[in-house]
Order: sequence, then C-alpha cells, then structure tokens
Amino acid sequence: MRYVLYGVILLVALGVGTFFYLGQSSQGGTAPGLVEGRLAPCPSSPNCVSSEADVPDDKKVDPLPVDAWAQLPAAITDMGGVVTRQDDTYLAAEFTSRTFGFVDDVEFRLAEDAVHVRSASRVGYSDRGVNSERVAALRQKLGG
Repeated sequence: MRYVLYGVILLVALGVGTFFYLGQSSQGGTAPGLVEGRLAPCPSSPNCVSSEADVPDDKKVDPLPVDAWAQLPAAITDMGGVVTRQDDTYLAAEFTSRTFGFVDDVEFRLAEDAVHVRSASRVGYSDRGVNSERVAALRQKLGG
C-alpha cells in the first residue's frame, strides 16, 4: 500500500511539474501578429478561437462591432490582460493564468465592418474553453 501511495505522489508531482514548466515556457513567446493582412490561422488543436473567415465551426466566434475598437484597451485591462502592441488596425494583448502562469494571446484586427478577434493558448493542447469564454466575456463587457 505504501508503494502505491508513493507512486501516486510521484505522478502528482510530475504532473504539477509539467504544468509549471509549460506555464513558464509560454511566457517567452509573442502573439503571431498578422499574416497576409489577417489574424493568424488557428492551429489544429482545440485551444484557439477566431472570427476570421474560413475558420472551422468548432473554432468560430463572431467578430466584435467596429465601434468597440476604441474601448478595447480599457476592457482588456479591466479583465486582467496587458496590451502588448497597438497600432491603427492591430492590437495584441496577453492574459496570464493565475495557477501555472500560462499565457494566452488575444489579438484584434480592425476591418471596415468589424473587429476580428483571435484568442489562443501559446502552449498545450486543450484550453478547457477558456479562450472562447474570454471572447464572450469581452463581448459582454463591450456591451455587445
């Protein structure tokens, strides 16, 4: 019985250590930025959502209204994010999880008729719906 307990403790420690390592490694990256004038495509993993055209249904979110552009920096800050880059048509922000320090990139592209959004985890495979929930919370905060 004692060896089973030691084995369980070892497995838990390895799991926590792995999550800590991944969280720390995610802090060294940056948002992908624009690719050919659009937000970067989502990877095949389920840890990304986007409003750009040609996004699979399981990763699709609606764009934000164009009048939300001016309110984005304040809304991001209010939600605990940090704006890392901003120009006339592009804005990038980072959100860091409290537990292991995982960093998610949230990017916005101002188009003529909407503000496109992409929210993605830097590392890992699944995000347990965090990116989709973040976009929904941001939409609600902006009144849309």
